[in-house]
Amino acid sequence: MNASPAERPAPQLSRSGLAYGLAAYGLWGVMPIYFKQIADVPAVDIVAHRIVWSVVVLAAFLTLARAWGELRRAVAAPRTLALLALTAVLIAANWLLYVYAINNGHILAGSLGYYLNPLANILLGRFLLGEHLTRRQWWAVALAAAGVAVLATGALDTLWISLLLCFSFASYGLLRKVAPVESLAGLSVETGLLAPFALFWLLLGGASGVALLAHPQPTMAMLAAAGLISTVPLLCFTAAARRLPYSTVGMLQFLAPTLQFALAVFVYGEPLTTAHLVAFAAIWAALGLYASSLVPQRREAGPELAEG
Repeated sequence: MNASPAERPAPQLSRSGLAYGLAAYGLWGVMPIYFKQIADVPAVDIVAHRIVWSVVVLAAFLTLARAWGELRRAVAAPRTLALLALTAVLIAANWLLYVYAINNGHILAGSLGYYLNPLANILLGRFLLGEHLTRRQWWAVALAAAGVAVLATGALDTLWISLLLCFSFASYGLLRKVAPVESLAGLSVETGLLAPFALFWLLLGGASGVALLAHPQPTMAMLAAAGLISTVPLLCFTAAARRLPYSTVGMLQFLAPTLQFALAVFVYGEPLTTAHLVAFAAIWAALGLYASSLVPQRREAGPELAEG
C-alpha cells in the first residue's frame, strides 16, 4: 500500500538535504582556484567585494523565489535578527581568514581547518542538540583529536588558521541550523547587515587604495563574480543544515577539504610535512571509522533512507 502524504516528506527532505550538502562542499572544495586568480587583491578587499556583489545576487534570488516576505519576517523578529547579526560576523570572519590562507600559501592549513570542522559539528550536535553518538563514533572523534595534537607539535605556525576556521564555521552552521529562517532569507539578512560596512570600506579605497570599480577589467570581472560564487554554496549549505542531522552535515563536509588538500599538494606545490601526513592520516581514518558506524543505521532504517 502506498504511503500517505503525511508519511512522505521525511525521505524528500533527506534526498534534498544530501544534494544540497554535496553541492555546497564540492563548490567550496574547488574555490581556491578562483581566489588564486585574484591573489594580488588584499584579502579584506576581496571579502568586501564578496559582500557587496552578493547583495545584487541575493536580491535577484529573492525576487525570483518571491521570498521578500520571508526576509521581512526575519528582520521583524528581534531574536532571529540578533542570531543573524551574530552569524553575519562569524561568516565574515571565516571568509576573511579563508581568503588570507589561500592567498598566502596556506591552503593546507585551511583544508585542515575544514577537516576539523565536521568533528566540531559532531560534538556540537551531541552536546548542544542532543544527537546520539555510538562508541565507534566517539573513537573516531578521539582519533582525529590525536591527529590534531600531532600537528600542534610540528606545524604550530599555521595551526591557528586551522582552529579559527573550524571554530568560526562550526559556530556559524550551528546557529544557522537553529535560526527560524530559511536559507535564502537568512543569508540575505546577513549580507544586508554587512553590506554598509563593506561598501564604505571599498569607497574609501580599501586596503589596496583602489576605488570600488577602478581595478583592471579582468580583475573587476572576477571580483564581481564573487557575489555568485559566494552565494550559491552558502545557500546550499544552509539548506542542507536545516534538512539533515548536524552530525551528517559534518560528514559531508569532508569532501571540501579533500579537494582543497589535493589542490594544495598537487597543483600549488605546498610543502607536506611529516606532521601534516600524520594529522591528515588520523583524520581520514577517523572519517572511515565514523562512516562505518553509519552503515548499520542505514540498514535498520531501510526504505526511508534508501529513498532519502
